[in-house]
Amino acid sequence: MTMLLFATGTASSLGEASTMRERRFVSVRRQRWDRLGALVDRAAARGVRALSADEVDELALTYRAATSDLAIARTRGEDPVILDHLNRLTGRAHAVVYVATARSGWSRVRAFVVRDFPREVRRSWMPIGFCTLITVVSALIAFASVWSDPANAHALLPGMPLPPVTKALHDTNFGFDRAYSPAVASEIITNNIRVAVVAFAGGMTGGLLTGWIILTNGLMVGALGALYGKVGFGPDFWATIAPHGVIELSAIQISGGAGLLLAAGYLRPGRARRSDALVLAARRAATLVIGVALLLCVAGTIEGFISPQRLSIPVRGAIGAATAIALLAYLLGAGSQQAARLDVNVGVEQRDGELGRGDVDDQDPALA
Repeated sequence: MTMLLFATGTASSLGEASTMRERRFVSVRRQRWDRLGALVDRAAARGVRALSADEVDELALTYRAATSDLAIARTRGEDPVILDHLNRLTGRAHAVVYVATARSGWSRVRAFVVRDFPREVRRSWMPIGFCTLITVVSALIAFASVWSDPANAHALLPGMPLPPVTKALHDTNFGFDRAYSPAVASEIITNNIRVAVVAFAGGMTGGLLTGWIILTNGLMVGALGALYGKVGFGPDFWATIAPHGVIELSAIQISGGAGLLLAAGYLRPGRARRSDALVLAARRAATLVIGVALLLCVAGTIEGFISPQRLSIPVRGAIGAATAIALLAYLLGAGSQQAARLDVNVGVEQRDGELGRGDVDDQDPALA
Protein backbone atom coordinates (compact mmCIF):
# COMPACT_ATOMS: atom_id res chain seq x y z
CA MET A 1 0.00 0.00 0.00
CA THR A 2 2.85 2.37 0.86
CA MET A 3 4.54 1.64 -2.48
CA LEU A 4 1.27 2.27 -4.31
CA LEU A 5 0.75 5.60 -2.58
CA PHE A 6 4.36 6.55 -3.37
CA ALA A 7 3.94 5.65 -7.04
CA THR A 8 0.68 7.57 -7.23
CA GLY A 9 2.30 10.60 -5.64
CA THR A 10 5.25 10.40 -7.99
CA ALA A 11 3.01 10.17 -11.06
CA SER A 12 1.01 13.13 -9.80
CA SER A 13 4.19 15.16 -9.30
CA LEU A 14 5.43 14.26 -12.78
CA GLY A 15 2.10 15.25 -14.30
CA GLU A 16 2.18 18.59 -12.52
CA ALA A 17 5.78 19.16 -13.66
CA SER A 18 4.79 18.35 -17.21
CA THR A 19 1.87 20.74 -17.06
CA MET A 20 4.08 23.47 -15.61
CA ARG A 21 6.61 22.92 -18.36
CA GLU A 22 3.95 23.15 -21.05
CA ARG A 23 2.58 26.34 -19.55
CA ARG A 24 6.03 27.87 -19.41
CA PHE A 25 6.74 26.68 -22.95
CA VAL A 26 3.64 28.50 -24.17
CA SER A 27 3.93 31.61 -22.00
CA VAL A 28 7.52 32.31 -23.07
CA ARG A 29 6.64 32.03 -26.76
CA ARG A 30 3.03 33.18 -26.91
CA GLN A 31 3.87 36.81 -27.72
CA ARG A 32 6.19 35.77 -30.55
CA TRP A 33 3.60 33.39 -32.02
CA ASP A 34 0.92 36.06 -31.84
CA ARG A 35 3.21 38.54 -33.56
CA LEU A 36 3.96 36.06 -36.34
CA GLY A 37 0.25 35.44 -36.78
CA ALA A 38 -0.43 39.16 -37.05
CA LEU A 39 2.31 39.64 -39.66
CA VAL A 40 1.07 36.66 -41.66
CA ASP A 41 -2.50 37.99 -41.58
CA ARG A 42 -1.37 41.39 -42.90
CA ALA A 43 0.85 39.88 -45.59
CA ALA A 44 -1.88 37.48 -46.69
CA ALA A 45 -4.48 40.24 -46.88
CA ARG A 46 -2.43 43.06 -48.43
CA GLY A 47 0.73 41.42 -49.75
CA VAL A 48 4.27 41.38 -48.37
CA ARG A 49 4.82 44.86 -49.80
CA ALA A 50 2.49 46.16 -47.11
CA LEU A 51 5.14 45.27 -44.53
CA SER A 52 8.05 47.57 -43.75
CA ALA A 53 11.64 46.36 -44.15
CA ASP A 54 11.90 45.78 -40.39
CA GLU A 55 8.63 43.86 -40.38
CA VAL A 56 9.81 41.64 -43.24
CA ASP A 57 12.95 40.84 -41.26
CA GLU A 58 10.77 40.15 -38.23
CA LEU A 59 8.50 37.88 -40.29
CA ALA A 60 11.49 35.82 -41.43
CA LEU A 61 12.96 35.55 -37.94
CA THR A 62 9.72 34.72 -36.14
CA TYR A 63 8.83 32.15 -38.79
CA ARG A 64 12.19 30.51 -38.35
CA ALA A 65 11.78 30.50 -34.56
CA ALA A 66 8.26 29.05 -34.81
CA THR A 67 9.46 26.12 -36.93
CA SER A 68 12.08 25.39 -34.27
CA ASP A 69 9.41 25.64 -31.57
CA LEU A 70 7.33 23.12 -33.48
CA ALA A 71 10.26 20.71 -33.71
CA ILE A 72 10.89 20.97 -29.96
CA ALA A 73 7.21 20.53 -29.15
CA ARG A 74 7.05 17.37 -31.26
CA THR A 75 10.20 15.97 -29.69
CA ARG A 76 8.93 16.55 -26.15
CA GLY A 77 5.42 15.32 -26.89
CA GLU A 78 3.72 18.54 -25.91
CA ASP A 79 -0.06 18.93 -25.75
CA PRO A 80 -1.76 18.17 -29.11
CA VAL A 81 -3.48 21.56 -28.92
CA ILE A 82 -0.07 23.27 -28.93
CA LEU A 83 1.14 21.10 -31.80
CA ASP A 84 -1.97 21.82 -33.82
CA HIS A 85 -1.65 25.57 -33.26
CA LEU A 86 2.03 25.58 -34.30
CA ASN A 87 1.34 23.38 -37.33
CA ARG A 88 -1.30 25.77 -38.62
CA LEU A 89 0.77 28.86 -37.80
CA THR A 90 3.94 27.66 -39.52
CA GLY A 91 1.94 26.34 -42.46
CA ARG A 92 0.35 29.74 -43.06
CA ALA A 93 3.67 31.52 -42.59
CA HIS A 94 5.41 29.09 -44.93
CA ALA A 95 2.95 29.93 -47.69
CA VAL A 96 3.50 33.68 -47.25
CA VAL A 97 7.29 33.42 -47.07
CA TYR A 98 7.77 31.15 -50.05
CA VAL A 99 5.16 32.79 -52.26
CA ALA A 100 6.88 36.11 -51.53
CA THR A 101 10.22 34.72 -52.60
CA ALA A 102 8.97 33.04 -55.79
CA ARG A 103 10.04 35.59 -58.38
CA SER A 104 10.12 35.61 -62.14
CA GLY A 105 13.29 36.11 -64.13
CA TRP A 106 12.63 39.80 -64.75
CA SER A 107 11.75 40.43 -61.11
CA ARG A 108 15.06 38.85 -60.11
CA VAL A 109 16.89 41.15 -62.51
CA ARG A 110 15.02 44.12 -61.13
CA ALA A 111 15.77 43.05 -57.56
CA PHE A 112 19.46 42.72 -58.42
CA VAL A 113 19.64 46.16 -60.02
CA VAL A 114 17.61 48.13 -57.49
CA ARG A 115 18.64 46.30 -54.35
CA ASP A 116 21.29 43.56 -54.34
CA PHE A 117 24.07 45.32 -56.26
CA PRO A 118 23.94 48.72 -54.53
CA ARG A 119 23.64 47.00 -51.16
CA GLU A 120 26.74 44.95 -51.86
CA VAL A 121 28.61 48.07 -52.95
CA ARG A 122 27.78 49.71 -49.63
CA ARG A 123 28.67 46.57 -47.73
CA SER A 124 32.03 46.36 -49.53
CA TRP A 125 32.92 50.01 -49.06
CA MET A 126 36.31 49.27 -47.50
CA PRO A 127 37.97 47.41 -50.43
CA ILE A 128 36.27 49.71 -52.93
CA GLY A 129 37.41 52.76 -50.97
CA PHE A 130 40.96 51.38 -50.84
CA CYS A 131 41.01 51.02 -54.63
CA THR A 132 39.64 54.54 -54.98
CA LEU A 133 42.39 55.84 -52.70
CA ILE A 134 45.04 54.10 -54.82
CA THR A 135 43.57 55.61 -57.98
CA VAL A 136 43.39 59.15 -56.60
CA VAL A 137 46.87 59.11 -55.07
CA SER A 138 48.51 57.55 -58.14
CA ALA A 139 46.70 59.99 -60.45
CA LEU A 140 47.86 62.99 -58.40
CA ILE A 141 51.45 61.73 -58.32
CA ALA A 142 51.43 61.07 -62.07
CA PHE A 143 49.88 64.46 -62.81
CA ALA A 144 52.48 66.32 -60.72
CA SER A 145 55.36 64.31 -62.17
CA VAL A 146 54.32 64.69 -65.82
CA TRP A 147 53.44 68.36 -65.36
CA SER A 148 56.97 69.03 -64.13
CA ASP A 149 58.50 67.01 -66.96
CA PRO A 150 56.34 65.48 -69.75
CA ALA A 151 59.05 62.90 -70.42
CA ASN A 152 58.16 61.24 -67.12
CA ALA A 153 55.00 59.92 -68.77
CA HIS A 154 57.07 57.31 -70.61
CA ALA A 155 58.61 56.15 -67.33
CA LEU A 156 55.24 55.97 -65.56
CA LEU A 157 53.49 54.21 -68.45
CA PRO A 158 56.11 52.00 -70.07
CA GLY A 159 54.91 50.27 -73.23
CA MET A 160 51.97 52.61 -73.70
CA PRO A 161 52.14 54.61 -76.95
CA LEU A 162 52.18 58.32 -76.11
CA PRO A 163 52.32 60.35 -79.32
CA PRO A 164 52.87 64.13 -79.03
CA VAL A 165 49.71 66.01 -78.06
CA THR A 166 48.88 68.35 -80.94
CA LYS A 167 45.09 68.60 -80.70
CA ALA A 168 42.28 68.21 -78.19
CA LEU A 169 41.35 64.78 -76.88
CA HIS A 170 37.84 65.14 -78.30
CA ASP A 171 39.24 65.56 -81.80
CA THR A 172 41.69 62.69 -81.26
CA ASN A 173 39.25 60.13 -79.88
CA PHE A 174 36.02 61.02 -81.61
CA GLY A 175 36.96 61.73 -85.19
CA PHE A 176 34.96 58.76 -86.46
CA ASP A 177 31.76 58.94 -88.49
CA ARG A 178 28.79 59.08 -86.12
CA ALA A 179 27.16 56.30 -88.13
CA TYR A 180 29.68 53.95 -86.49
CA SER A 181 28.63 54.91 -82.95
CA PRO A 182 26.93 51.54 -82.23
CA ALA A 183 30.06 49.62 -83.23
CA VAL A 184 32.28 51.98 -81.24
CA ALA A 185 30.06 51.69 -78.18
CA SER A 186 30.11 47.89 -78.45
CA GLU A 187 33.90 47.84 -78.70
CA ILE A 188 34.27 50.21 -75.74
CA ILE A 189 31.90 48.16 -73.57
CA THR A 190 33.69 44.91 -74.42
CA ASN A 191 37.11 46.34 -73.66
CA ASN A 192 36.05 47.91 -70.37
CA ILE A 193 34.32 44.74 -69.19
CA ARG A 194 37.45 42.79 -70.05
CA VAL A 195 39.52 45.11 -67.85
CA ALA A 196 36.99 44.83 -65.01
CA VAL A 197 36.95 41.03 -65.17
CA VAL A 198 40.76 40.89 -65.08
CA ALA A 199 40.77 43.21 -62.06
CA PHE A 200 38.27 40.89 -60.36
CA ALA A 201 40.10 37.68 -61.30
CA GLY A 202 43.33 39.29 -60.13
CA GLY A 203 42.13 38.60 -56.62
CA MET A 204 43.33 35.03 -57.08
CA THR A 205 46.89 36.39 -57.24
CA GLY A 206 46.48 37.59 -53.69
CA GLY A 207 45.24 40.93 -55.01
CA LEU A 208 48.59 41.77 -56.66
CA LEU A 209 47.24 41.86 -60.20
CA THR A 210 44.17 43.75 -59.03
CA GLY A 211 46.33 46.36 -57.32
CA TRP A 212 48.52 46.70 -60.39
CA ILE A 213 45.53 47.33 -62.68
CA ILE A 214 44.08 49.93 -60.31
CA LEU A 215 47.46 51.62 -59.92
CA THR A 216 48.11 51.68 -63.68
CA ASN A 217 44.66 53.10 -64.32
CA GLY A 218 45.27 55.95 -61.90
CA LEU A 219 48.71 56.69 -63.36
CA MET A 220 47.26 56.78 -66.88
CA VAL A 221 44.50 59.26 -65.96
CA GLY A 222 46.90 61.55 -64.14
CA ALA A 223 49.63 61.42 -66.78
CA LEU A 224 47.27 62.03 -69.72
CA GLY A 225 45.57 64.85 -67.85
CA ALA A 226 48.93 66.54 -67.37
CA LEU A 227 50.01 65.97 -70.98
CA TYR A 228 46.88 67.59 -72.39
CA GLY A 229 46.81 70.29 -69.75
CA LYS A 230 50.43 71.26 -70.37
CA VAL A 231 49.66 72.24 -73.96
CA GLY A 232 46.41 74.03 -73.17
CA PHE A 233 43.88 71.26 -73.77
CA GLY A 234 43.23 70.53 -70.09
CA PRO A 235 39.61 71.75 -69.90
CA ASP A 236 38.71 69.83 -73.07
CA PHE A 237 40.40 66.69 -71.72
CA TRP A 238 38.40 66.62 -68.51
CA ALA A 239 35.18 67.66 -70.25
CA THR A 240 35.66 64.90 -72.84
CA ILE A 241 35.97 62.11 -70.29
CA ALA A 242 33.41 63.55 -67.84
CA PRO A 243 30.16 62.27 -69.42
CA HIS A 244 31.20 58.62 -69.38
CA GLY A 245 34.29 58.71 -67.19
CA VAL A 246 32.55 59.08 -63.83
CA ILE A 247 30.65 55.82 -64.29
CA GLU A 248 33.56 54.09 -65.99
CA LEU A 249 36.15 54.97 -63.34
CA SER A 250 33.72 54.13 -60.53
CA ALA A 251 33.05 50.74 -62.11
CA ILE A 252 36.77 50.00 -62.24
CA GLN A 253 37.10 50.79 -58.52
CA ILE A 254 34.19 48.47 -57.73
CA SER A 255 35.70 45.66 -59.79
CA GLY A 256 38.98 46.22 -57.96
CA GLY A 257 37.10 45.96 -54.68
CA ALA A 258 35.64 42.66 -55.89
CA GLY A 259 39.15 41.39 -56.59
CA LEU A 260 40.30 42.37 -53.09
CA LEU A 261 37.27 40.60 -51.60
CA LEU A 262 38.28 37.47 -53.46
CA ALA A 263 41.86 37.82 -52.21
CA ALA A 264 40.66 38.30 -48.63
CA GLY A 265 38.60 35.11 -48.81
CA TYR A 266 41.71 33.22 -49.86
CA LEU A 267 44.33 34.90 -47.66
CA ARG A 268 42.27 35.65 -44.55
CA PRO A 269 39.61 32.97 -44.11
CA GLY A 270 39.34 33.60 -40.38
CA ARG A 271 37.86 30.66 -38.48
CA ALA A 272 36.16 29.29 -41.57
CA ARG A 273 37.76 26.74 -43.85
CA ARG A 274 39.65 28.42 -46.66
CA SER A 275 37.42 26.83 -49.30
CA ASP A 276 34.24 28.00 -47.55
CA ALA A 277 35.58 31.52 -47.07
CA LEU A 278 36.59 31.65 -50.71
CA VAL A 279 33.15 30.53 -51.89
CA LEU A 280 31.44 33.17 -49.75
CA ALA A 281 33.83 35.89 -50.96
CA ALA A 282 33.35 34.77 -54.58
CA ARG A 283 29.57 35.12 -54.28
CA ARG A 284 29.86 38.66 -52.97
CA ALA A 285 32.49 39.55 -55.57
CA ALA A 286 30.37 38.08 -58.36
CA THR A 287 27.49 40.36 -57.36
CA LEU A 288 29.82 43.33 -57.71
CA VAL A 289 31.24 42.22 -61.05
CA ILE A 290 27.84 41.61 -62.61
CA GLY A 291 26.76 45.05 -61.47
CA VAL A 292 29.96 46.53 -62.86
CA ALA A 293 29.22 44.98 -66.24
CA LEU A 294 25.84 46.74 -66.25
CA LEU A 295 27.44 50.05 -65.28
CA LEU A 296 30.02 49.69 -68.04
CA CYS A 297 27.25 49.06 -70.55
CA VAL A 298 25.79 52.42 -69.55
CA ALA A 299 29.20 54.13 -69.67
CA GLY A 300 30.03 52.59 -73.05
CA THR A 301 26.71 53.72 -74.49
CA ILE A 302 27.36 57.26 -73.31
CA GLU A 303 30.90 57.18 -74.69
CA GLY A 304 29.73 55.86 -78.04
CA PHE A 305 26.72 58.14 -78.57
CA ILE A 306 26.95 61.23 -76.30
CA SER A 307 30.62 61.93 -75.67
CA PRO A 308 31.43 62.19 -79.42
CA GLN A 309 28.90 65.01 -79.89
CA ARG A 310 30.46 68.41 -80.39
CA LEU A 311 29.02 69.93 -77.28
CA SER A 312 30.56 72.85 -75.44
CA ILE A 313 32.90 72.21 -72.52
CA PRO A 314 30.37 73.49 -69.93
CA VAL A 315 27.67 71.23 -71.33
CA ARG A 316 29.91 68.17 -71.30
CA GLY A 317 30.96 69.04 -67.76
CA ALA A 318 27.33 69.37 -66.73
CA ILE A 319 26.56 65.94 -68.17
CA GLY A 320 29.45 64.51 -66.19
CA ALA A 321 28.19 66.17 -63.01
CA ALA A 322 24.70 64.81 -63.64
CA THR A 323 26.01 61.26 -64.08
CA ALA A 324 28.05 61.62 -60.89
CA ILE A 325 25.02 62.74 -58.88
CA ALA A 326 22.84 60.02 -60.36
CA LEU A 327 25.46 57.33 -59.69
CA LEU A 328 25.97 58.43 -56.09
CA ALA A 329 22.23 58.55 -55.47
CA TYR A 330 21.88 55.06 -56.91
CA LEU A 331 24.79 53.41 -55.09
CA LEU A 332 24.13 55.09 -51.74
CA GLY A 333 20.35 55.07 -51.75
CA ALA A 334 18.96 52.28 -53.90
CA GLY A 335 17.67 49.33 -51.92
CA SER A 336 17.99 51.03 -48.54
CA GLN A 337 14.20 51.37 -48.23
CA GLN A 338 13.33 48.18 -50.07
CA ALA A 339 11.85 45.30 -48.18
CA ALA A 340 14.61 42.96 -47.04
CA ARG A 341 14.89 39.64 -48.78
CA LEU A 342 13.14 36.71 -47.21
CA ASP A 343 16.21 34.51 -47.29
CA VAL A 344 14.57 31.86 -45.16
CA ASN A 345 15.95 28.54 -46.24
CA VAL A 346 14.22 26.67 -43.46
CA GLY A 347 10.92 24.96 -44.28
CA VAL A 348 8.57 23.08 -41.99
CA GLU A 349 10.11 19.86 -43.15
CA GLN A 350 13.71 21.15 -43.09
CA ARG A 351 14.12 23.05 -39.86
CA ASP A 352 17.29 24.53 -38.52
CA GLY A 353 16.95 22.78 -35.22
CA GLU A 354 20.23 23.83 -33.75
CA LEU A 355 19.70 27.55 -34.37
CA GLY A 356 16.12 27.51 -33.14
CA ARG A 357 16.93 25.37 -30.12
CA GLY A 358 19.78 27.65 -29.17
CA ASP A 359 17.56 30.73 -29.42
CA VAL A 360 14.77 29.10 -27.42
CA ASP A 361 16.87 27.66 -24.67
CA ASP A 362 18.62 30.98 -24.14
CA GLN A 363 15.26 32.51 -23.42
CA ASP A 364 13.98 29.61 -21.30
CA PRO A 365 16.78 27.97 -19.27
CA ALA A 366 14.29 25.73 -17.46
CA LEU A 367 13.72 23.82 -20.69
CA ALA A 368 17.32 22.74 -21.07
